Amino acid sequence: MSEVQVSELEGSIIEALRTCFDPEIPVNIYELGLIYGIDVKPSGEVSIRMTLTSPGCPVAGSLPGEVEQKVQAVPGVASASVELVWDPPWCMDLMSEAAKLQLGMF
Repeated sequence: MSEVQVSELEGSIIEALRTCFDPEIPVNIYELGLIYGIDVKPSGEVSIRMTLTSPGCPVAGSLPGEVEQKVQAVPGVASASVELVWDPPWCMDLMSEAAKLQLGMF
C-alpha cells in the first residue's frame, strides 16, 4: 500500500470513528478527542489508541470493542486493534471546536 493509500485509508477510518458515540455526550468519539492515535501500516494493520471520558465510564467494556469492529469493517483494513489508555487523562480541552460548538461551549 502506498503512502497515499495509507493516508486515504486513515481518512476512511476517521469517518468510521465518527459513527461511534459516547452515550452520555451527543458527540462522536473522534470530535470528543477520545482518539489519541491511529497507526495505519502499509499492510492494512491498524492500531488505535483511545481513552474514555473517565475510568468509570459505563461503556468502558463495550466502546473499545465497537471501535475495533467499525475500524475492522473499513475496506482495506486487514486487522484492527484498540488499546485503551488513561494517560494523559481526557479533558474538555481535547475536544474539537466542532464538538464544543455542538455542545454550546462557545
